[in-house]
Amino acid sequence: MEDIHLRTKPSIMADTLDPLSPSTNDSSPGLMHILRQRLGRTPTGSNGDGYVEFGEFRSERPGVKKVGTFAGVFCPVVLSMFSALVFIRMGYLIGNAGLLVTLAQFGMAYLIVGFTVTSICAISTNGAVEGGGVYFMISRTLGPEFGGAIGTLFFFANVVSSALCISACAEAMVENFGDDGGYLIGSSPGLPSGYWYNFLYRSSLNAVGLGVSLAGASLFASTSLAIWLTTIICLFSAFLSFFITAPGQIEKPASNTIVNATNFTYTGLSSVTLRENLYPNYSRDYTADGEFVDFASVFGVLFTGVTGVMAGANMSGELKNPSLNIPRGTLGALLLTALTYLSLSLLTAATCSRELLQNNYVYLLPINIWPPFIAVGMLTATFSAGLSNLIGASRVLEALAKDDIFGFLLRPMVSTSGNPVLAVIASWLLVQFAIMADSLNAIAQVNSVLFMTSYFAINLACLGLDLASAPNFRPTFKQFSWASSLAGLVGCAGVMFFTRAGYAAGAALACCGLVLALHFLSPAAADPGWGSLSQALIFHQVRKYLLLLDPRRQHVKFWRPQMLLLVASPRHCAPLIDFVNDQKKGGLFVLGHVRVGELDGSGDPLSDEHKYWLQLIDHLKVKAFVELCLCESVRGGAAQLSRLSGLGAMKPDTVLLGFRDQAPHRDFFRDPSSPYKTAMFDLEGGEVVFPARSSKISVTEYVRIVSDVLCVGKNVCLCRHFHKLDMDAIAKRSSSSRSIDVWLVEPLRPSREEPFSVRALFALQLAAVVRSARGWTRLGLRVHIITGVSTIGTLPSSPDQLSPGRPITERLEQLLKMLRINATIHPVPEWPSLEGSHRWADLDDDQVYQRVPLNYLQKVNSIIKARSSEAVVTFIQLPPPPPSVNRDDDICSDYLKTLDELTKDLSPTILVRGLKSVTSTSL
Repeated sequence: MEDIHLRTKPSIMADTLDPLSPSTNDSSPGLMHILRQRLGRTPTGSNGDGYVEFGEFRSERPGVKKVGTFAGVFCPVVLSMFSALVFIRMGYLIGNAGLLVTLAQFGMAYLIVGFTVTSICAISTNGAVEGGGVYFMISRTLGPEFGGAIGTLFFFANVVSSALCISACAEAMVENFGDDGGYLIGSSPGLPSGYWYNFLYRSSLNAVGLGVSLAGASLFASTSLAIWLTTIICLFSAFLSFFITAPGQIEKPASNTIVNATNFTYTGLSSVTLRENLYPNYSRDYTADGEFVDFASVFGVLFTGVTGVMAGANMSGELKNPSLNIPRGTLGALLLTALTYLSLSLLTAATCSRELLQNNYVYLLPINIWPPFIAVGMLTATFSAGLSNLIGASRVLEALAKDDIFGFLLRPMVSTSGNPVLAVIASWLLVQFAIMADSLNAIAQVNSVLFMTSYFAINLACLGLDLASAPNFRPTFKQFSWASSLAGLVGCAGVMFFTRAGYAAGAALACCGLVLALHFLSPAAADPGWGSLSQALIFHQVRKYLLLLDPRRQHVKFWRPQMLLLVASPRHCAPLIDFVNDQKKGGLFVLGHVRVGELDGSGDPLSDEHKYWLQLIDHLKVKAFVELCLCESVRGGAAQLSRLSGLGAMKPDTVLLGFRDQAPHRDFFRDPSSPYKTAMFDLEGGEVVFPARSSKISVTEYVRIVSDVLCVGKNVCLCRHFHKLDMDAIAKRSSSSRSIDVWLVEPLRPSREEPFSVRALFALQLAAVVRSARGWTRLGLRVHIITGVSTIGTLPSSPDQLSPGRPITERLEQLLKMLRINATIHPVPEWPSLEGSHRWADLDDDQVYQRVPLNYLQKVNSIIKARSSEAVVTFIQLPPPPPSVNRDDDICSDYLKTLDELTKDLSPTILVRGLKSVTSTSL
């Protein structure tokens, strides 16, 4: 049975509070966890003063090498951004799009990337950044579902980018060392070309990358400076060559088979050449079987030159100080590459004919003062970029595995040695699959869309943080705003759909699908412990709309149930909680619980218990809030919850209580036949959460609680026999012959006009709401009334057809039609009479409960039992508590005995007393 007796002993879940331990009453990390993140240290013990002593810094541990801004961020970003573009595809850009469009595209790309970099810097300087780079930032900001989805796409973006760079490196090998290369090997036989030969070269380069990655990221970081210096020297030689190399004819590469001409003009610095190369002149791409080039394809290739901006952030787990290294290194690399692309575009357009640029993408090599410089630059820039992306992909994959985003699928990817070997091998296999695409430009299109999706998420995260105005969002990087994040977000989305709508739509669908899948299936989604931006934004919006929800403007037409259910132990009233969840009809549902006690200065005794109530809501799958109250008496706590639950205009208007009787309790969490069975609330040592009660509150206190609820203007419902309610059986089709019954008669003061009173219509409205809930719609709604022709009163403001003098069944039928309630009317002609009924109306409420005959209550009970034997739930009018309830304990006992006899052995029953009008016949 359900009652409101509440435990009086301290919670068995209470522990000693430690300010350095993780929080036990919410999902936020405790101070200890934050210190571990910030300092990279683990606690080794505590001193006598209670302060925690820490071990060595993470960066000082033996065997763990960390890199700084230049080697860890600046060099990888520069090398990744140069990759295939600077040495291999500048001719493709200028030759097809012309100088003006190319510069405009670079400006657009750098504008998007610049806004994104400010967002990256803002997030990375707002807290400790661990391994996983951009994925770590997104997931800790947007939560596990959205973060996991974007992290997965970012992982594939790194895989595709690695394949792009490996393919570019293989193309450079063929261009330099192929049969017709001749720049380095003279007349000696060169490398054979063809699809399978090219695939072999790519696979070999990918295998070398695998070997370096397995050796550890520190090896790559330590050599990145040498690679960077080599690339810069080679690039400087290219700039110098524009001024030194004499004009002449340049042969076409062997891979170009779509034109007959063999030589193209290099003019040197020339204003005429510059004018000829100003405007677009799209042609066919000789590396993609002669496909025609357009604006979108050029931008897709160009954007690969700025996707490497996240290479430094991907190395966050290997950086000494990620919050400092990432902003400085990324911004510096962004500036250098922008100046390089601008200069190279201008010099190329001013020295090379359009035909040369369209038919020889590696034009820098033959015009160089010493061609090996360009060959070395091609190989080092592309291979190092591919290696950087391979390492970055493995780190993102390991971070996904550590966060348990995909459960058991990725758990083997977690490394205990510092280098995620299995994650590296898995990334390498996917790169191996991606390099099967023969066209470098085709890979570039997919690569650009995937990276722009990641940039979109970064800007979205930063925009949300700024708009949510979270007090803890205090990045040390100040050169950003919500406007810059919004501009980056809109720019990414616009460019994606403008250039490659099909690819963009596919990425968006994949992202949405992953978000939904992770929301329902991911173990991390249940309790990530990271915080979620969505919660901050929801709080921000809810607070704003609660202020707009004015209680003075509420109207009965838009009334909906707002329930406060007071329970002692959910263990014994799980079906009632489930039922009230169906009864709320999109309204407010609050679970209230009172514990007898008081604060003693040692902490909040309810904080530990609150998390179990939240777990209860998840277990029962109800949409409810929890309000726990600590008070010196159950009555006082119930009064506090009745008055103070809710916020603003969203406050409960109806209080529900379990019935106080002597029936034995049923443990729905341990009963093998119960649909609510769970071991979730069984603790070690045989103790349980929400234990059974050894004693009940007194009859007097129970009745006085009912009186208090009515006194503060709340509707009240007393719920009995709900341990009989089988929610699973209700959903079955076999239950369609059963019904929800409403008795529109007050048992102790029967009147044929009762169906038209406010309190009766409140019970009818509650029954109609229950019937409209999912799973209850197949049940019929039956209304029981006392028949006869009434000469007493009318329904205020009722239409003429409801006027007195007409049969009550006809009047009620008209009212039901006007209220749009589909119910059948069942007259009750055999209602028993009260002894001395001519004097019964003259008795006050106290005398009624003292003098009501027992046999009268038994007859009423038998009538209800006979007529509502097939009812799933029965609604009955609740007689009012006696006025002297606060002065006479015997009156309280008489009142509860009356209710007990009235509802004995019925189906699940709700005794309802409504105080407010909740129905409307107006439009």
